[in-house]
Amino acid sequence: MPYRTLKTLAAALALALLVSLVPTGCLVTSPSPALDETLSDSAIDQRIQTYRTAEVQLTVTDAAGNPLANTPVTIQQVRHQFLFGAALFNFKLQDTHLQAACRDRFAALFNFATLPFYWGEFESKQNQPHTAQLREMAEWCRDHHIQAKGHPLVWQHAFPAWAKDLDGAEIQRLELKRIDRDVKDFVGLIDAWDVVNEISAIQKGPQDNPISRWCYRAGSEKLVAQAFAHAQLANPKATLLLNDYAISEAHEKQVQSFLDAGIPIDIIGLQSHMHQGYWGKNQVWETCQRFAALGRPLHFTEATILSGELQTGEARPSPWPSTPEGEERQAQHVRAFYRVLFSHPAVQAITWWDQSDRHAWRGAPAGLLHYDMTPKPSYDVLLDLVKKQWWTGPLTLRTDHSGKVVFRGFLGDYQIDSAALRGGCSLSRPGAAQVTAALRIK
Repeated sequence: MPYRTLKTLAAALALALLVSLVPTGCLVTSPSPALDETLSDSAIDQRIQTYRTAEVQLTVTDAAGNPLANTPVTIQQVRHQFLFGAALFNFKLQDTHLQAACRDRFAALFNFATLPFYWGEFESKQNQPHTAQLREMAEWCRDHHIQAKGHPLVWQHAFPAWAKDLDGAEIQRLELKRIDRDVKDFVGLIDAWDVVNEISAIQKGPQDNPISRWCYRAGSEKLVAQAFAHAQLANPKATLLLNDYAISEAHEKQVQSFLDAGIPIDIIGLQSHMHQGYWGKNQVWETCQRFAALGRPLHFTEATILSGELQTGEARPSPWPSTPEGEERQAQHVRAFYRVLFSHPAVQAITWWDQSDRHAWRGAPAGLLHYDMTPKPSYDVLLDLVKKQWWTGPLTLRTDHSGKVVFRGFLGDYQIDSAALRGGCSLSRPGAAQVTAALRIK
């Protein structure tokens, strides 16, 4: 079955599960008994068990396929299927101690990284892209079993200075050429891309913006269609995202029109910069409900919750400080935010923006780490969720007479050890699962 067909079927299954879980009547703009019940701690915990774990019957064999009967085994999760990520923009720091701390804390928590492909920085001189620098980042991710995503390919704020005065036709040609080159150059290292970022802003940008000139010339749908077609051709197995800050009904309708036109959008990316305060469980859930109805998986691509004073009215001077009171508030809201999203079957990924205050958007105190890379309480809360509460093992069990053990585990990859033997297995679907692990000499 074709790769994209499989992804479409998976999205349809997630949507069917979602519809069966929550009645349409709970999609409201104010709290209701149904919504309150849906978002109770017990309901969230139950959905997490339902959608993020499997009840496993594991058969353990030797390398020849013979069951290992009555044998002690240790079962340990090594990776999540769900993508817990952050922007990895502090990869290179002059202070080697801070750089090491940044990378160590990233690898300890995350399995997903967004890498910077802003056109103006990536190709500041025409035809001289910084491919080697990004390849170093992507290879580090690969070596640490972290899936990488490129961000973004098309965005109105990311054009190079040398392209500022080009007309819409020439910008279109160069952008599509850029997509062809960069997506193809990173096949196998980066197989996920934010193809078009913020079409909501591109289509209403000023005439002196070259990306918007392309949009005015071609129209929004054609711009998105061309960008996705080129990305798909450059890497047919890539996961392609349409990413936007807009969560309005108008944006829903536009995304639906893109899907109806056959544009190969694999994932709907939703930004959630909460500089004016945490949305609350109701808004988070309702946003998931509305966009899940479009029939594609969801990624929360740019999430921020502040650990200092909130932004009111105009943007604050940059940067502004984190405070002890703000850090406790941030930790509480991070926990609530992740629990709701992890319990929603349409959500596949959450990306924090950025890991530390050192590269925070608009200078806001939104990082999980301080400027010196020491953890805030929110980092510890998230580490506890991802690597303890939502993590399986190590489990020490004994196989039965037929080499089987039974356990419940979170979806992801597992390592199985028995004395001098080691093997592995993966849990990819919730519910009942029958899997086999063949162990070999370590």
